[in-house]
Amino acid sequence: MTIDIQYVQMPTSEAMNTLMTAKLNKLANKYEWLIRARVHFKQENDPTGKGKICEIELSAPGPRLFAHSNEDDFEKAAAKTIKDLEKQLNKRKAIMNKH
Repeated sequence: MTIDIQYVQMPTSEAMNTLMTAKLNKLANKYEWLIRARVHFKQENDPTGKGKICEIELSAPGPRLFAHSNEDDFEKAAAKTIKDLEKQLNKRKAIMNKH
């Protein structure tokens, strides 16, 4: 699986690159039919204290899978986004196994 990580209007983070690569490779090992992952980290001014946004788009057979989260910490946002994608992947796998 190809992994593209982009940081929008913020400096790049080697630690986040390593964390996301490890988490996405774990997903790729579980779901071998994944093709590509596009990750976007954004930082917005949010008066509620949040504003750290993680968006992930996965390319797989069928429609693309997408999830995003807005948290007060990039690690929390990444973990929540991965968790949401894993739910979608489980549903997709169940549908694929029926055919």
